[in-house]
Amino acid sequence: MARTLTPVGKLSRREGIELHRKPSDYALQLREKQKVKRLYGILEKQFRRYVHEAERMQGVSGENLLQLLERRLDNVVYRLGLAPSRQAARQIVTHAHITLNDKKVDVPSIIVKPGDKIAVKPSSLKKPYFVSIAETLNANSVAASWLKFDSKKMSAEITGLPLRE
Repeated sequence: MARTLTPVGKLSRREGIELHRKPSDYALQLREKQKVKRLYGILEKQFRRYVHEAERMQGVSGENLLQLLERRLDNVVYRLGLAPSRQAARQIVTHAHITLNDKKVDVPSIIVKPGDKIAVKPSSLKKPYFVSIAETLNANSVAASWLKFDSKKMSAEITGLPLRE
């Protein structure tokens, strides 16, 4: 009886499919969790805190978790189009270019609430980065339905909670 002695990993790469092993349910859940953590740029301890908070809230805990992560200040700055990535948005917030309800903030993990007002500091509007951003933004560039953005003033208002979109 003949057998193929070529390593299974090499055959899998050649064929472009997984030939030797199917990932377990745990492995799939872990990969999804790691994707979310890396997407939002948070570490395990902070992510665990968000999970516990989402479980305490009423409703579906998975949707609550996504809602908490979407309402982080650095993510909102990214959603408004003021930064090309979440990492850049985090840096903009930590360098204190953003105000929340007319107060200077430098904590990217602040959770915003409906009715909060976010704006670029008036002194930061003169910086070359924000001048170039203002030229490229238009009034309809915001994809999130729960944000109301004024591109002339470079300010926004949180009108509701994020939906699973």
